[in-house]
Amino acid sequence: MATDAARPRTRRIWALTIMICVAALILAADVISKAQVLDRLPGHPPVRLLDGLITLDLTFNAGAAFGVGTSYTAVIALIVCGVIAYIIRTARRLRSPAWTIALGLLLGGAMGNLGDRLFRAPGLLRGRVVDWINLPHFPWTFNLADASVSCAAILIAILALRGTRIDGTAPAHADAPAKGLGGPQGTQEGTRGDTDPRLAR
Repeated sequence: MATDAARPRTRRIWALTIMICVAALILAADVISKAQVLDRLPGHPPVRLLDGLITLDLTFNAGAAFGVGTSYTAVIALIVCGVIAYIIRTARRLRSPAWTIALGLLLGGAMGNLGDRLFRAPGLLRGRVVDWINLPHFPWTFNLADASVSCAAILIAILALRGTRIDGTAPAHADAPAKGLGGPQGTQEGTRGDTDPRLAR
């Protein structure tokens, strides 16, 4: 009995640990990549890699991901703070491995860009995000944090469409008890009917 009670708590601890590790990995990769780009790209033309598959082009974005909403930098920063707070609150119910990865990607990406908005020029909540990755036929320049948030959004959409819950349980329609002849009620009524003395007349 004690072992059964400890399993949900153990699963929650593991889920939180994995989510934090994923978020920390994304955040570290984003911070390090931005530091390298700021150190090497200023004053240089865009760098083409892999025969033009990836172009490194330093830009500063005052808006959201992919340059959206450049006039609302402070509002976007506050929304990101709310998203981070919601993720941390929701993480207490984490049991699903897929949701754990998705929220880790979302948290790491959100924290990466929020760091730019808090600590870069021109000031608190108005800092410009460092973008540096450009793909062929893709109109926007982005960074690793943007890519992480996009991957998280796709994964969350897939999980929602499949009905996968954040706590790892099955959808409500899947675990509802079967009704009818095959259900417990039908079996019980059949048993009573077989033993009803009136049927023996």
